[in-house]
Amino acid sequence: MMKSNFLIYGAYGYTGELIAELAIKNGLKPILAGRNVEKTKALADKLGLKWITFEAKDKTAVKLALQNVDILLNCAGPFTQTVKEFIPACIASKTHYLDITGEIEVFEYAKTQDEAAKEAKIMIMSGVGFDVVPSDCLSKFLKDELPTATHLELAFMGLGGVSQGTAITMIENAGDGGMIRENGKIKKVKTAYQTKVIDYGVKKMNSVTIPWGDVSTAFHSTQIPNIKVFMAQPPKAIKAMEVSGYFSFVLKNDFVKGIIKKKIKEREKGPNEEKRNTNYSYLWGKVSDAKTTVEARLITPEGYKLTSITALLITEKVMNRDFKIGFQTPSSAYSKKLILEVEGTEMTTV
Repeated sequence: MMKSNFLIYGAYGYTGELIAELAIKNGLKPILAGRNVEKTKALADKLGLKWITFEAKDKTAVKLALQNVDILLNCAGPFTQTVKEFIPACIASKTHYLDITGEIEVFEYAKTQDEAAKEAKIMIMSGVGFDVVPSDCLSKFLKDELPTATHLELAFMGLGGVSQGTAITMIENAGDGGMIRENGKIKKVKTAYQTKVIDYGVKKMNSVTIPWGDVSTAFHSTQIPNIKVFMAQPPKAIKAMEVSGYFSFVLKNDFVKGIIKKKIKEREKGPNEEKRNTNYSYLWGKVSDAKTTVEARLITPEGYKLTSITALLITEKVMNRDFKIGFQTPSSAYSKKLILEVEGTEMTTV
């Protein structure tokens, strides 16, 4: 018998609140949850929803929260600090686990829970937002265009800015360098390991490698053994990333991180409604083997708007019993066409 609820943890964060508001518009009534009583209650009162507060590390509280919940949608980053608490709890309570991470470490951990999730007959899917739904679908599209592909490059250009939560996660991971996949294995590389000019269709932009979630997920979706992910950045920003690599020991210092995080929390929570509704995100991908290269582009709504849409799209599919058990990526569960279910998306070969 299916339980009747889904729970949004980290609901009062920028993205969590967007998802909660869209859920109401879609006729859904999630339970709102988080660590902070005042913030969780304030949002629940505003939206007319039930709420609960607990710490991810409090195993008893997590167990109680999940006992009558179908789906946990985790929106509380950095996800490395919650996923190892939540996924085992979801397996124990037979609750489907979804999150909006883009952190490679989280995807790789989630993959290790595949067999346990299958035994519990639940789905584990990290990355149900902009990280990594569009790029995962683009990867699978390219793989199908060139089944013999041995190399995959992905890139994206967003125009709306980042939320406080995303910025804080970036600071948490600052100093760790970059990551690529080489011969099937994830490999640590220096920050700003490679740069190139990429044609996103609307403009050409300098782009730089980043340790994005697809280094993990695109391999599980396509089995392509060599993967790099790039992000469009102005030349000055790329230069700053290159220089930061020489001072990684400073960026790993908790005191320095604390100062930067405080500054982040003083600014706007994230892109405003006008930016979300008028900006777009542009993705590019290329696969190749020894003889052939195929390129494609994908246009989507602005990243945070897309995250709220795809997170709920997948949540509603699971509520309607449309899921595959075990660890899944967006395209492994719902095919490369998933992203095209979102209004305003367009995928084309170059």
